[in-house]
Amino acid sequence: MGEENCTSVTEFILLGLADAPELRVFLFLLFLLIYGVTVLGNLGMIAVIQVSSQLHTPMYFFLSHLSFVDFCYSTIIVPKMLPNILNRDKAISFLGCMVQFYLFCTYAITEVFLLAVMAYDRFVAICNPLLYMVTMSRNLCMELVSCCYLCGTACSLIHLCLALQIPSYRSNVINHFFCDLPPLLSLACSDVTMNELLLYIVATFNELTTILIILTSYLLILITILRMRSAEGRRKAFSTCASHLTAILVFHGTILFIYCRPGSGNSMDADKVATVFYTIVIPMLNPLIYSLRNKDVKEALRKVVSSKMFS
Repeated sequence: MGEENCTSVTEFILLGLADAPELRVFLFLLFLLIYGVTVLGNLGMIAVIQVSSQLHTPMYFFLSHLSFVDFCYSTIIVPKMLPNILNRDKAISFLGCMVQFYLFCTYAITEVFLLAVMAYDRFVAICNPLLYMVTMSRNLCMELVSCCYLCGTACSLIHLCLALQIPSYRSNVINHFFCDLPPLLSLACSDVTMNELLLYIVATFNELTTILIILTSYLLILITILRMRSAEGRRKAFSTCASHLTAILVFHGTILFIYCRPGSGNSMDADKVATVFYTIVIPMLNPLIYSLRNKDVKEALRKVVSSKMFS
């Protein structure tokens, strides 16, 4: 690409998911519905956990932060994406693009580590129930959650600093529905080998580390479940673990597909479809999978609704 075609940019154009006019209204209504369920489910879960003393346990402490993270990174993307589906003007300022990328990356990486912490929490609860409240003390829970946010912030800051050093782009048109790093790097005129290598190394390290913790925790949980004498207890435990692992596999699977392969960002259409799952669909499903199927949450929710109606 000739240097004469390269220039600094003040704004980017987000192409979005589909150009077909007949799909715009359908996609707008679909993602508006999904976002509405996401906001209601995650904020509702945080509220129920806060007001219900019976849910003031380590498990629900982590769940409340998962709901907060899901709400945040969904809100960073979807409200900007919705008007872009219908409008012809799909511009986003350079500063807005960098801020969107940084915040999204921060909360996405935070969730990666948070899911690993939650798997460890379930391991302690099921495999060492008598020592659960002692092991998962309030101080330890606060430290684990703080580390999750710290890892997300630090990793995102590294990527952001390198992205800000890109002097020029051959185009300001991003073939995506939000400002993600791989499509940005694909437009750069300068050598971004270091950016791509660092993205690959950091994403792969984070994924392998957290997946190892998750799989080890659930493997030990499975061994403990198989030793249970109660068939009903085994069935319930299997059902809960299967739903958790399903959500984890979809979340981590799409991240591995997009960020942890050489040359990521070269197949943008496939990346966009995969990204929809972990940025839009998973934040909607997590409250249902982790919380609303739980008997304690249903009971707490019933008490909250009953007390409001009585008042």
